[in-house]
Amino acid sequence: MRGATVFAIAVASALMLVTCSREERELRPSPSASQVVNEAQLSGLNPGANPLPSPPTPNMYEESAYAVSEGKRLFSQYNCSGCHANGGGGIGPPIMDNYWIYGSEPQNIFTTIVQGRPNGMPSFRNRIPEYQMWEIVAYVRSMSGLLPKDVAPSRSDQLYVRPPEQSMPKQTPTGITSAPEPPK
Repeated sequence: MRGATVFAIAVASALMLVTCSREERELRPSPSASQVVNEAQLSGLNPGANPLPSPPTPNMYEESAYAVSEGKRLFSQYNCSGCHANGGGGIGPPIMDNYWIYGSEPQNIFTTIVQGRPNGMPSFRNRIPEYQMWEIVAYVRSMSGLLPKDVAPSRSDQLYVRPPEQSMPKQTPTGITSAPEPPK
């Protein structure tokens, strides 16, 4: 009788372990090779606010502080700062102002990243997954104040170390007027 009870408890425990499953949470979609933007090269790149045909804007990226912070990280990792100097402009145009050569709408910025632009902007087609491009678009729009304040990153997530000249001055303990002289 005792062996049957132990066996029944063991079977019940095994069934509970098999039937339980963890909740799956996906913070961002896992890109597959088919999700990499693979559009045909369009010609006729013209400055202006009229967007060229591109996928509709997923608003989830512009409404998520996480997506914007990921865009900030990707902006640095894909070396966008090398040309755009953290948004202030360098070799490439500034992206922190209100003047946009090819338009400031998300579709325009996405098209610029995918197709590149004449005179310097390379095409990142087949190099960056589509969801990462949208994260970069959201971050770029946040730099020029086009996103709500609660979504835009307000600080860097990296540690800030003061340079030595900005450090606090050395303080002498109170009550000591001068250092004792060394013995001769």
